[in-house]
Amino acid sequence: MRTCAGLLAVLAMLGGCASGGVRWEQPRVASATASAGPPSASASDVTLAFAGDVHFSDRTAGLLADPATAFGPIASVLTSADLAMVNLETAVTDRGTPEPKQFHFRAPAAAFDAVRAAGVDVVTIANNHALDYGRVGLADTLDNARRAGVPAIGAGQNATEAYAPWVTSIRGTRIAFLAFSQVHELEFSWAARDDKAGEAMAGDLARATAAVRAARSSADVVVVYVHWGQEGNSCPTAEMRTFAAKMAEAGATVVLGTHAHLLLGDGMMGKTYVGYGLGNFLWWRDDAFSNDTGVLRLTLRGSEVARAELVPAVISRTTGQPLPVSGPEADRILRKYADLRGCTGLG
Repeated sequence: MRTCAGLLAVLAMLGGCASGGVRWEQPRVASATASAGPPSASASDVTLAFAGDVHFSDRTAGLLADPATAFGPIASVLTSADLAMVNLETAVTDRGTPEPKQFHFRAPAAAFDAVRAAGVDVVTIANNHALDYGRVGLADTLDNARRAGVPAIGAGQNATEAYAPWVTSIRGTRIAFLAFSQVHELEFSWAARDDKAGEAMAGDLARATAAVRAARSSADVVVVYVHWGQEGNSCPTAEMRTFAAKMAEAGATVVLGTHAHLLLGDGMMGKTYVGYGLGNFLWWRDDAFSNDTGVLRLTLRGSEVARAELVPAVISRTTGQPLPVSGPEADRILRKYADLRGCTGLG
């Protein structure tokens, strides 16, 4: 079981909640964007930590020389949660042929050592780079994940594997995790089929909703992580809103995602917590819309989201690592994050 020592150290560095280091929220309250003190904790509470896009390319490639320190000080925030998840947006392979697209990312097997050392328990690979080196690269990615003991969801050797949840229990709460891609580039050719490896695609709405319903029938909480949105757009598109609503209707407790290279707003859609964008996280270059980022921490109480908070960070211009921030810089990011709710239509 993880301890809270890492988070306490980070919060001490940030100056505590009163200094704006963390935005505490009660998602069911209409004035959730206002800063407030945390509600009383319960011994059965479960904390989940989520962050955005992770690459090991260009300036971040050298971080894998020491996988144990690749994520830097933000690892304390990830390890302090009961469970942490990121989007691993790269093929983990040294084989394969580049697909017909502009950007290609690949990393050695040490990428999984790095995420595991940072306290990440599960990764999504349902994104627009997992098949950058074709199905040979995807097969290697899945094999390397298994060898490292890191669940990689949202892709598989067939559709059954790709749309299957990863399920775990924490202090009596059974949690299922699913991942989908809503990026349309090479969508048809990369989609997992009954007899073909590939990714779980949001465009196959019938299969996606069936996967969520099936997971909900046996789990207390269902988390859906989606690769979605329009690059550079800090507001959710109509397509994102529609898919989030379908996931909520199917029984998702949490719907969140990334891809726009920006933080997007969060809030409640009925009983479902929705976080539209986590932004870049451990990032390969300095010119991708914004270096503002953070770790989203959700507190589960039973089968509901009792609290949401953002631990703010800024991506280093030299190493590409997300660095926790304090004082005025933290306040700036948290104000910006709160203001983003205005265009989400969320409560």
